[in-house]
Amino acid sequence: MSAMFAHGSLRLYLLSLLAERPRHGYELIQALSDRFGGTYSPSAGTIYPRLAKFEEEGLVTKQTDGRKTVYEITDAGRAELLARNGELGAIEDEVTDSVRRLADQVRTGVNSAMKTLRADLASAAREARDATKADPRGYDGTAGSWDPAGSSTGERPCPMPTAAEEPPPETSTTDASTIETSTTETATASASTARHDSTRALREADMVLNEFRQQLRADLRTQAYRSTLPPDTVSTLRRKLVDVRASILAILHP
Repeated sequence: MSAMFAHGSLRLYLLSLLAERPRHGYELIQALSDRFGGTYSPSAGTIYPRLAKFEEEGLVTKQTDGRKTVYEITDAGRAELLARNGELGAIEDEVTDSVRRLADQVRTGVNSAMKTLRADLASAAREARDATKADPRGYDGTAGSWDPAGSSTGERPCPMPTAAEEPPPETSTTDASTIETSTTETATASASTARHDSTRALREADMVLNEFRQQLRADLRTQAYRSTLPPDTVSTLRRKLVDVRASILAILHP
């Protein structure tokens, strides 16, 4: 007995499918799978013994159509179905609940994957901002130069010119503090631009993720309502999202 059905429920459900029209065994298996949105597909070993039992009890008749054996419900089968009509409604409710549970699992998987990917993007943006911060560097007091932060004397050396040499023109000497200020301003502007670009990219990525989540959620709900959501939807979705995340991380951390 399949765990998807309570005792006697599968028997009743099979009779209800045969009451719709005559079917062969595979058609019954496919019909059950369709009714459950792909979440349950009985084996041939589950269906055919019950069909043989139906025939013994006079609930169905069978006819051979080429290589197929087609089963048709009898008046006795319809009578049993009518007598247990209330139970059939309860079984239909159970089918609906099982499809909803699957949709909830898919939704949970999507939400979890989106949160993880969003966190990865935020972390990458933060790392990009940290990497663009300029490291403060001073001048090394090498020969012929001076340390703007202060050398051992704190003074700029002023060699005395001799008769054979003249002081260099003032235009050839660049003040070291001007170089330091210009470099710091350039680095600051670059870091500010990088932060702005990273923040904008993160905001746009968040919008893309939200749009994807809403569209996929609507698609999944539609399929669940039609009972056409395959049982491996959750695992497939999770695997694809892992692949997407790996691709994005490869771009963020080349």
